[in-house]
Amino acid sequence: MRLEDIKNNLDIVNSVDWEMTPEEAIALHLEWGQLRGQAYYRDHNSETVYFSINTWKNPPIVSLVKRKGFDSEELANFRLPEKLEKRFIESNGKHKGVFALDGEIRNWLQKELNA
Repeated sequence: MRLEDIKNNLDIVNSVDWEMTPEEAIALHLEWGQLRGQAYYRDHNSETVYFSINTWKNPPIVSLVKRKGFDSEELANFRLPEKLEKRFIESNGKHKGVFALDGEIRNWLQKELNA
């Protein structure tokens, strides 16, 4: 799925949890940890849709992830605009990992998706 495909699917756009981070998603679905509150993290039947940035490969890729319990599916993968990608790499120190969206990237994506 491309960014344009996401934009044209209001069900997906409306299901995105913009506050969810990769760490919280793991705690919610795979661990008994608490980040938002005990009741929220005990429901393993819930479904979470969120964005993350994967830097294990070059260039960084934005992923739209759907997670439920132990299952995880990448619904979409796409690159950032060149200027945002460059600033992200500079601010990240070229560390490898999976990251939450930062303010500038999150704002850009919300604007792109009319969210």
